[in-house]
Amino acid sequence: MTSKIIIQDKVFEKADLEKEPLTKGDYENCSFVNADLSNTDLTGINFSECQFKACNLSSAKITNTAFRDVKFNDCKLLGLHFENCNEFLFAVSFENCNLNLASFYKRNLKGTKFKDTSLHEVDLTESNLSNAIFDNCDLAQAIFDHTILDKADLRTSFNYSIDPEKNKIKKAKFSKEGIRGLLDKYDIVIE
Repeated sequence: MTSKIIIQDKVFEKADLEKEPLTKGDYENCSFVNADLSNTDLTGINFSECQFKACNLSSAKITNTAFRDVKFNDCKLLGLHFENCNEFLFAVSFENCNLNLASFYKRNLKGTKFKDTSLHEVDLTESNLSNAIFDNCDLAQAIFDHTILDKADLRTSFNYSIDPEKNKIKKAKFSKEGIRGLLDKYDIVIE
């Protein structure tokens, strides 16, 4: 029987993890700073209370990867498939990140905070974004289909198109300027 490797309180700085991959195991309270994890295989790795700063995780393989209370700041996360992650205690936040082309299909994102983040063409189909906060986020061509947005706050975000007939938006907050994004399907002129 092999014991699982646990790495705690370690800082990984300017690491090129494509050449030297992370050891499979549990990373607790670790920081990753200026690390290049693009195209790497993070399958089965558990990240708990970790922080990623100015990292590139674009196109990383995150099948059964656990993100538990993980913060992403100034990161590039292009095309990540968060729906393939371990669901148990999944909790993330994003600040000043590029999440373009990522997918959160059917992901539970209750209370998740997105701040100053680009979410172009992100798939939010059937995800639960109750109480989520989108603070100054660009949601151009993001896909909202049977998405739960009850009590979500999108007042400072822009470029979204959300069909109120296909999504739950009870008590969600929108700005007056953002109402246009709720009426796109009607092809009407709002001045």
